[in-house]
Amino acid sequence: MEARPPFKDRVDEVLGNFVAREADQLVAIDPALGPVAEQLAAVVADGKRLRAAFCYWGWRAAGQPDSEALVRAAASMELVHAAAVVHDDLIDDSPLRHGRHTAHVALRAAVRRRPRAASAARSLAMLVGDLLMSLAGQLFVTSGLPAAYLARARPLWAVLARELIAGECLEILRTGAEPDTAASLKDVRYKTAKYTVEQPLLIGGALAGADGRLREGYSAYGLPLGEAFQLRDDLLGLFGDPQRTGKANADDVSGYRPTALLAETWQLAGEAEREQLRALLGRRGLSADDLDAVREVMRRLETPGRIEDMITARVETALDALHELDTPAHAAAALTALAHSAAVRLS
Repeated sequence: MEARPPFKDRVDEVLGNFVAREADQLVAIDPALGPVAEQLAAVVADGKRLRAAFCYWGWRAAGQPDSEALVRAAASMELVHAAAVVHDDLIDDSPLRHGRHTAHVALRAAVRRRPRAASAARSLAMLVGDLLMSLAGQLFVTSGLPAAYLARARPLWAVLARELIAGECLEILRTGAEPDTAASLKDVRYKTAKYTVEQPLLIGGALAGADGRLREGYSAYGLPLGEAFQLRDDLLGLFGDPQRTGKANADDVSGYRPTALLAETWQLAGEAEREQLRALLGRRGLSADDLDAVREVMRRLETPGRIEDMITARVETALDALHELDTPAHAAAALTALAHSAAVRLS
């Protein structure tokens, strides 16, 4: 029997074909929509496909076989992520993603001769994000899975959207406030952890008809692992190599974002160090020396190590929960590997 392509390639093919058709239909309405269609495709082009993988293995761990229809349904998780990325970059005013201009920056070229071009480009990007979220639902319901299977999972989409929006709103409401680790971890849980790991697993499990014990196990594994994923992202945001991460190092500091990394630093800092941080946090146009000063404070207080310990503890909790589940050996092995790839990475 011919070997199947790697899972990521299968998801990439589904997304590429689906979004290309949607982009063509958009341009068919009016050629002026070409730049918007290009961004629709560009935003979806890159990614680790972790969310699709967790959905897929939520299905397989419940004892279901490989299925092309399931791969299509799982791929819809990546469109949710793409929508969240476009909106997140808008909220954070991030200039780069995967080493390329973010949608709201790239779309300035389409409106450069219009009044308030930057605002118009941001509006276009917002609509690209909205369309991607709509397309996620469309890909899911047209995946080819039986209607009864889809009906089991459909209520979870409302939960996913509610929790994702809640997390984004909490981050906005807490940006610039005095850093607090417990509040930051709550933001992490709702903004990232749930829609990255837990909800894709639960949706895959619901499609497969997973029982209550297995679904509880998915949450016990997925929530701490999702938190570890975002904590790693926070470390990479400031200490990572931009050539690998594809993002600007200054984003979290200049945006004064309520990360756990900053909250832990603030908790340990003395008044002189807090004064130094106050002078830099939230400032636009930070220099390399400014960022090095923030990193030096963090290193002196050993907060990167504290975040590493938090990541390690959460991965261990996730894997302990996984090992308590009665899942097929191949599914347990895949979910173990996914845990390490989500939490131990350079980009």
